[in-house]
Amino acid sequence: MDDILKKYLPERAVSPCLDLIQLSKVHLKIVNERVTRHGDYRRMPDGKHQITVNSTLNKYRFLITLVHEIAHLVAFEKYGRYIKPHGQEWKHTFQHLMLPFIRPEIFPSKLLPLLAKHFKNPKASSSTDAQLSVALKSFDEKQNNKSYVFELPIGSIFRLYNGKIYKKGNCRVKRYECIELSSGKTYLFQPNAEVELIKD
Repeated sequence: MDDILKKYLPERAVSPCLDLIQLSKVHLKIVNERVTRHGDYRRMPDGKHQITVNSTLNKYRFLITLVHEIAHLVAFEKYGRYIKPHGQEWKHTFQHLMLPFIRPEIFPSKLLPLLAKHFKNPKASSSTDAQLSVALKSFDEKQNNKSYVFELPIGSIFRLYNGKIYKKGNCRVKRYECIELSSGKTYLFQPNAEVELIKD
């Protein structure tokens, strides 16, 4: 397991992550990319615990995702199965488990202030934190041809991963109003949603 984790995690995070995995008695599966999620946790019918994490994540996002999913397991074990998946109990657990990793030996210096800010009140997904998400993406080995919604001029036409086509509208508080062209319905997009620009 040690050798496998070295492929996916920052070097100084391997040993503490291995300890976390063994302590929580979880089965870790590294899987092919899923567009809609970085990882997930589930309790299997036999009572065992399984976490899956996408193999395509860069080392820093992989670490955050792995600890995020272990936090679900630890929070359920500590507080019971009826807590909200991303409620206060999970947030406190995630903060506590992540704290030892937010160090310059593990994360690049440009990520540390963004991580410190994010973990004051962690969200259900690091992808909803636009600043952190953009900073993490810069460490991806394979840069794709996608754009972020916030980068596109108002009125741009873009395609989402599901093939649907939208027109970018104005920013409302923190999200952008975008019209789906086939239905005329308006949807709100996170500023860092990754899309394929068709026409600006």
